[in-house]
Amino acid sequence: MNNTAFIALIGAALIAQPAAAEIGRVKRSAGTAAIERAGAKMTPAVGTQLKTGDVLVTGKDGQISLTFIDDTRFSVGPNSRISVDRFDYDRRNQTGDFLTQVNRGSLAVVSGQIAHSKKDAMRVRTPTSLLGVRGTKFIVEVPK
Repeated sequence: MNNTAFIALIGAALIAQPAAAEIGRVKRSAGTAAIERAGAKMTPAVGTQLKTGDVLVTGKDGQISLTFIDDTRFSVGPNSRISVDRFDYDRRNQTGDFLTQVNRGSLAVVSGQIAHSKKDAMRVRTPTSLLGVRGTKFIVEVPK
């Protein structure tokens, strides 16, 4: 394999989003807050990378603000437990699939490219419902 072909192959591999790729970053965190990933707890410092499968947990004084790579923005309120169950995003076509679970607490959302791409591309599940999102701002509250 010549150098040009090798570089093209590496470039293609870097463009593809692996399963554990960064999907967003923490923009702000306050109070008692954590990101649970693969059984470990991390402090959500500014710039912390978010990955599919992460669970966002806040205490009674906690808040976390995030921005995803499709420009979706989350604001997680106090006493919340929210998981990012699925996030697949094709940057070239600005399409994808986004599923979030709000188990308790509150989540304010400004939807990004995924929600604008097709019907039900972004969904938010609660213990009692499944919301399909089409390019909007909204808040979900789930009592304890």
